[in-house]
Amino acid sequence: MTKEKRLNNLVWFELPVTDLDRAASFYETVFATKLSTDARFPGLAIFPRRHEAAATGALAVSHDPKIEGRPSTDGAVVYLNCDGELDAVLKRAQSAGAQLLQEVAQLPNGMGYIAQFRDLDGNRVGLHAAF
Repeated sequence: MTKEKRLNNLVWFELPVTDLDRAASFYETVFATKLSTDARFPGLAIFPRRHEAAATGALAVSHDPKIEGRPSTDGAVVYLNCDGELDAVLKRAQSAGAQLLQEVAQLPNGMGYIAQFRDLDGNRVGLHAAF
């Protein structure tokens, strides 16, 4: 039996945070959405899926930086989707205390637009919009 491959290379991400309530409030404000929690997974605030086949991730309290990582502007960057709302999302992020790291830039070959900010925990977070 052959299974169909997933649409996304990314299947899950976790952004390390030091204060889950503060971080969840920040991201709920920035993306105008509600993150969810689940008693089976303490220390996580999960971003909603936009589609049942879509990848998603969570804010994760970092208790042991050697295992779970720590907030950082170094290393990999997670880009979060904000199609049609890039400017509004970036404005809300800055109003909520984020520091702008990269202004909105157009990608080549119609790949969309990106920007980056540093969140309240010090993570470098990317924003992407196809339009």
